[in-house]
Amino acid sequence: RARAPGLLRDRSTLLGTPPISGRSSPFDGIQVNGHRYADDLEGQNDEALEGLSSKVKQLKDLTIGIGNEVRESTIQLSQMNDAFAETGSILSGTFRRMNNMASKQGCRWLWYIVFLVVVFWFFIVTWWFRR
Repeated sequence: RARAPGLLRDRSTLLGTPPISGRSSPFDGIQVNGHRYADDLEGQNDEALEGLSSKVKQLKDLTIGIGNEVRESTIQLSQMNDAFAETGSILSGTFRRMNNMASKQGCRWLWYIVFLVVVFWFFIVTWWFRR
């Protein structure tokens, strides 16, 4: 089939007029003969560039925040490690002194603990049967 050459080039008759929505679309800047303005394309590129630069700035701020958080966490972990090491040395000294005291007293402390456990068990059993 043969068509008229004017109809093949005029796409505005085929596509209609673009809707006005405030967003950029491929129909922006179409002239009657189907060519776009270079200014419209540059404007769309500038908008895309601004969006990308804002996203890059957000990513940069995020990575800086993560870096600061890592540094603060490292300092806190080292302080906690020092505190645990100090507590461990205090507990080992206390346990050593308790063992020294127990060895000086012999087995008397063991009998006291056994007596207290038996008395506690007796009270628990009598309370249980009274219910």
